[in-house]
Amino acid sequence: MARTQGSHAETTGPKVREAALKLFAREGYAAVSMRRIAAEVGVQAGALYLYTPDKQTLLFDLMRGHMEDLLADFAPGSGRPVADLEAFARHHIRYHLDRPDLVFIAYMELRNLDPDNFREIEALRRRYEDRLEAILKAGVADGVFDIPDTKLATMALIAMLTGVTTWYREGGRLGREAVGDIYWDMVRKVVRA
Repeated sequence: MARTQGSHAETTGPKVREAALKLFAREGYAAVSMRRIAAEVGVQAGALYLYTPDKQTLLFDLMRGHMEDLLADFAPGSGRPVADLEAFARHHIRYHLDRPDLVFIAYMELRNLDPDNFREIEALRRRYEDRLEAILKAGVADGVFDIPDTKLATMALIAMLTGVTTWYREGGRLGREAVGDIYWDMVRKVVRA
C-alpha cells in the first residue's frame, strides 16, 4: 500500500516495529491486537496498514531481522577451533543480552508463525547453528574437543548460552564480562577443550 502524502514513514515505521516488539514481548503475540499497537504508536489503527500488511508480517519481520542481524554480526574465521568457540560464546551472550525482547520473541513466538514464515525462520536458525557445529566439528577433527555428538552439543550450547537472557539483569551481582568469563569456562568444559 502506498504511503500517503505528509506521512512520516521514516519515523512511524520504526515506531510500529518498536511498539510491536515491546507489546509482543510483554503481553504475547496472541494477546496483542493491531489496534493495541496503533494506540502504543499514537496513530489510528488503519494507519498501521501503511507500514505493514498485518500482525503476522510484523512478527515475522522482527524474527527475520533478529536472525539476519545475528548471522551478519558474527562469522568465525581464525581457523583455530578453541578461539572460534570462545568468540562464538562471548558474541552470543553479548548479542542476546543487548536484545532480550527480541530473543524472547524469537524463541517463544515461533508457534505463532504461519508455516511458510516458520520455515524461513527455521532455515535462518539452522544457518546459525551450522556455524557453531562447524566450529565443533573442526575442534573434534583437530583433536582439541572431545564431543560424542556435535549436533547435540550444538543444541545444548545454544540453549545454555541463550538462557542467560532469562536471569541476567544489568547492575546485578555479576557484570557482563564476568558472566562471559564464567559461561566460557562452562563451554570449554562441555567440549572438554
